[in-house]
Amino acid sequence: MRVYSWNVNGLRAVAKKGFTEWLRGSEGDVVALQEVRAPFEKIPKDLHEPHGYRGHFTHAERPGYSGVGLYTKRAPDEIVLHLGAKDLDCEARLQIARFGKLRVVNGYFPNGNGKDRDNSRIPFKLKFYKLLFALLEPAMKKEPILVMGDFNTAHMEIDLARPKENRETSGFTEIERQEFSRWIDAGWVDTFRNFEKGEGHYTWWSQRFNVRAKNIGWRIDYILASPKAMKYVKAAQIHPHVMGSDHCPISVDLDETILRAR
Repeated sequence: MRVYSWNVNGLRAVAKKGFTEWLRGSEGDVVALQEVRAPFEKIPKDLHEPHGYRGHFTHAERPGYSGVGLYTKRAPDEIVLHLGAKDLDCEARLQIARFGKLRVVNGYFPNGNGKDRDNSRIPFKLKFYKLLFALLEPAMKKEPILVMGDFNTAHMEIDLARPKENRETSGFTEIERQEFSRWIDAGWVDTFRNFEKGEGHYTWWSQRFNVRAKNIGWRIDYILASPKAMKYVKAAQIHPHVMGSDHCPISVDLDETILRAR
């Protein structure tokens, strides 16, 4: 079983850059998307159920903003869309889908930058982290859960190309990194780092100055596994050569018996 996460930076935009061809060849059973940026009725019909996938989307109240979606080969047994905080829920940043015993959490974690890139939204961002942590905590050590998406935080220095220059930049401030560490300390496993300890692996690159070609990036997209889910994780990958967005897809391969985990 293969599960993907990808911030597509606009589903309609990435569809013009080969998304459906990538999806067809991805062998993904679940494909979680962030920053869909469109309500379902404005998503072209050929993207509703491409190549036999079922599409599940939620959109923000603000037009052309945020939004998350899932493409699945199997219909979810249930989907939860809310954290219970109106200021967060109106931005459509969350889907929690259950497939048998497995829960897949698709999250588009807020950016901490304000309108003037002044870090003013860091408290809002941390609120999302903390509410989601609290929501999942009761089941975290009992159930197989994957939390995936654009976390908008580079956890360690190895997770961005230029850590010294970005210590005051949202996404790498101490308080944001500490909140990410709280998840890891509680037992969530960074699946990619479980398999790959080396540097130079990133999931987002600025669209300016040709930095992607130079691999001057940040690793801000993750798939975290609860301890019970981690037992079934066979591989974790970043796919930097997949183009179409300023982010690239990430994935995990699972033993499909996770759906029947006890």
